Amino acid sequence: MTVTNTPATSVSELERLKVLHNGSKIPLTFSDAEFERRLAGLRQIMAAKELDAVVLTSYHNIKYYSDFLFTYFGRSYALVVTPDEQVTVTANIDAGMPWRRSYGENLVYTDWRRDNYQHAVGEVLRQRGIRARRIGIEFDTVSLDTHQKLQALFDGAELVDVAQDAMRQRMIKSAEEIEVIKHGARIGDLGGEAIKAALREGISEYEVALIGTEAMTHEIARTFPDSEIRDTWVWFQSGINTDGAHNWSTTRKLRKGDILSLNCFPMTSGYYTALERTMFLGEPDARSLELWNINVEVHRRGLELIKPGAVCKDIAAELNEIYVGYGLLPNRTFGYGHSFGVLSHYYGREAGLELREDIDTVLEPGMVVSMEPMITVPEGQPGAGGYREHDILVVGEDGAENITKFGFGPEHNIIPC
Repeated sequence: MTVTNTPATSVSELERLKVLHNGSKIPLTFSDAEFERRLAGLRQIMAAKELDAVVLTSYHNIKYYSDFLFTYFGRSYALVVTPDEQVTVTANIDAGMPWRRSYGENLVYTDWRRDNYQHAVGEVLRQRGIRARRIGIEFDTVSLDTHQKLQALFDGAELVDVAQDAMRQRMIKSAEEIEVIKHGARIGDLGGEAIKAALREGISEYEVALIGTEAMTHEIARTFPDSEIRDTWVWFQSGINTDGAHNWSTTRKLRKGDILSLNCFPMTSGYYTALERTMFLGEPDARSLELWNINVEVHRRGLELIKPGAVCKDIAAELNEIYVGYGLLPNRTFGYGHSFGVLSHYYGREAGLELREDIDTVLEPGMVVSMEPMITVPEGQPGAGGYREHDILVVGEDGAENITKFGFGPEHNIIPC
């Protein structure tokens, strides 16, 4: 264990910063070559923008460029990238874990003074003789308070946005990333099968969610034995609770005839994947079956449209026309899909790669996107509930590979009771 601090007899004498190498580096999610590839891309952005350094503060970019996924809990974190080095800046409460689980160096700041975080960020540059004139930060996730503190820290320097450029880099996945994502899709399917086997009248939504979460967590641990086990979850909804895509599981008990929404979210080292399916507990009524089949029609066409050269907004426009034909466009709840990679329900996503009417991104090989049409029919109308299917596709040179294998539609997901 390496700790650089000196004995102190009072709080005022305690060290502001530490180098805390406790234990040994743990095998990371990706190879050293993969992290060097990512950092080289960021340094190209730095060179193009004439930046002396970049200070990343978001969950997703710190994770992407260092493999460290922090736990906020009221403390700030950073990854400082210079032309030659990268250093995570982390809180003393986490001790040596950030160093063990990050690519590159680490500097720890203590709680003994309120401004130690900013002091640590500045110290990384001071120790390397870098005079800050132009510093890259993330405008889309930096609060006004943090922006002001960084501006005060680098007095006279220009703060330049790198968020959009970094996002565009993250949108194209490497072979190593795609391998992790494929495992995630497979694990989501396993969670779905565990849930499907457990469905019965009288079981609660939250009990179903726990069954799926446990199945996926065990498989993540088996597949990735050096990983942190965290953030995997299930949203399982029934009846009126299916109306929103992000409704959390409740204590509601399943009833015969219920519309069900299965949503499995395995998280492997910050890499989110998803399996989402409409189901029914027992035979659906005629209108519900009609609505379900319409949404499946949109889903199937969407899967066909995802290929290299397709434009996000054009995919959305064509799928809209199917809903228009059935008079259901007002029932659509969100865009048709989005990019996959480092994302979660509590941190960022690659907003430049969403299948929406206002996105003109062209699909390229290496992109990973979902197809997930959803419509909601309000309570009191025939067929009330939320209908949603979700598959993940990897865009290749000649087409797209659907890596979700769990069946969809009435032929697969009417549960006998």
